[in-house]
Amino acid sequence: MSLPSQSVALLQAARDLVKSLPADAVLLLTETSIDWDEVGRMLAGCKLFVAAENPALTKSLRENPDWTVIDLDPEPLPTQERMNAALLKAVTEDLLQPGSHIVAIYNGIATLEDAPEPVDSLSVIHLGEHLERMTAQDLRVLGDAAPIDVLRAVVDLATEIGREGREGQPIGTILVVGDTRKVLSLSHFQNFNPFRGYSRAERDVRKRDVREQIKEIAKLDGALLIGRDGIAEAACLHLGGRGDGVNIRKGFGSRHMAAAAISKQTSSVAFAVSQSSGSVRVFQGGEEVLHIEPLARPHVWQPFRLENQEQAPAEPDDSGDEVS
Repeated sequence: MSLPSQSVALLQAARDLVKSLPADAVLLLTETSIDWDEVGRMLAGCKLFVAAENPALTKSLRENPDWTVIDLDPEPLPTQERMNAALLKAVTEDLLQPGSHIVAIYNGIATLEDAPEPVDSLSVIHLGEHLERMTAQDLRVLGDAAPIDVLRAVVDLATEIGREGREGQPIGTILVVGDTRKVLSLSHFQNFNPFRGYSRAERDVRKRDVREQIKEIAKLDGALLIGRDGIAEAACLHLGGRGDGVNIRKGFGSRHMAAAAISKQTSSVAFAVSQSSGSVRVFQGGEEVLHIEPLARPHVWQPFRLENQEQAPAEPDDSGDEVS
């Protein structure tokens, strides 16, 4: 089995980039078997990572002691997401370091489902110094509790509160997302609502400046309530959900119990930020569904930035209705 001419050209380019940049490694993301002997010959001297979604193919690749094989879940995912998962797993397992440059070779052009997909694309990826171990795919366990961009923003907010605290002091709090009417009906205010009177745009947690203001509000006692549309609705809330039938692990206090309870009695998702450790635990249906450790570096959400990638879309505009 010989390599197509385009694959040969890409492998040669990858080898040259490793030397000239320099880059730390080559990632070969494949969906079908190729001429591995030729691949090994052309990339001799390069640190090579191979990721395949086919478990049988992955097993056979492990026979080569010079390659690092990254296991991927067999579920069908877009190429970009599989590449992200492979690189994040490599970082999590300390196979790669944040700040590394990776030359990725992969299939980036869709073909017929039954046709073998050749290697047809090359990208240079910088694993930024602010790499985190969480991906947007992890948020899928929350289903349709809120749009993914809202969940991302709330995760960013929760982990930043846990990691940074405020004015050098650790902060613990609860962020409740969704089912705002029922949450409010089960809760009461411990103080005035600091969000009252501001426009929707001024309360949209997807905007960085709004999140910065909410960090200040998080110093106040009580939970924060955010609509599934990303609009902050209330703060200083004493959550009134009952703890009947809620089982949380030993060692958790009233904050985690309140978060679990409100998520059980409503269709909301509750993010409990620990004051002692800064860790974030996400509750849904009364159960802990995610545990996020805020490392010393903030999240950089997927997809990874390619060297020639355009800038991300602008944040939501400032249009919106007033809150009475």
